[in-house]
Amino acid sequence: MAKKKSILDLMKMKKEGEQVAWVTAYDFPTAMFVEQAGMDMILVGDSLGMVTLGYKGTIPVTMEDCISHCQAVRRGAPNTWIIGDMPFGSYQSSDEQAVDNAVRFMKEADVDCIKLEGGVRVKTRIKAISDAGIPVIGHIGLTPQSSGQLGGFKAQGRDVKNARGVIEDALAVQESGAFAILVEAVPPELTAFITQKLDIPVYSIGAGACDGQLLISSDMLGKFQAFTPKFVKVYANVAEVEINAFKEYVKDVKEGVFPSDDYVYHITDPIEEFEKLFKEYA
Repeated sequence: MAKKKSILDLMKMKKEGEQVAWVTAYDFPTAMFVEQAGMDMILVGDSLGMVTLGYKGTIPVTMEDCISHCQAVRRGAPNTWIIGDMPFGSYQSSDEQAVDNAVRFMKEADVDCIKLEGGVRVKTRIKAISDAGIPVIGHIGLTPQSSGQLGGFKAQGRDVKNARGVIEDALAVQESGAFAILVEAVPPELTAFITQKLDIPVYSIGAGACDGQLLISSDMLGKFQAFTPKFVKVYANVAEVEINAFKEYVKDVKEGVFPSDDYVYHITDPIEEFEKLFKEYA
């Protein structure tokens, strides 16, 4: 059984040029499969709002939602580094609120670190959480919780002015005490510069090559049918497999093929005894 990664392991991987592979997971069976596959890390992302709970975005997701799903993932992947994603409203109000909710993640959900969105605007939050002894991963570029301010789910840093802001965010995340940073939907040229500039590991979701890659499991497995981001490589079509299985089940039930004799529990006493029983209630 693989040993759980540590911050020292992740820093060593950056230094030695070994890529970190991680995905999102939101439930026990997915987490179990991910750990069996040898994944380095799991993010229990607030994307669960869309791909698991059916919301239109991440904003409605609560701390209770995140903690509950983190608990399920931990049960499925006891030996994998797990990241709890701070949902909208759990850190925006104050440093104290951010620390309190980060502590909840660590105590109630047994995660190894937390992630929160933003750079310059959340630097005091990152510092406060880090000073409390809780490992933090920053998240910059396209930040879904503030996508309204960004004009929607659009790539960031594609022009020089916008790229400057992404770089400033990256520097702020590092200076505030985060041990790693996730960069989402920015050009690979910008990601390469940030990776070279920062001492901490830089991970990508739709941002090109750096120290490691993240994908949403529902996207890469072909389970989330609403849309597939440009940066996702689809490795399976689980939706088609599940739909076909359900169709076969419906057909078998309608035609009386299921359940056959192979799928029932037979009586152990003589049938005559059961006939007597049935007569009592006739």
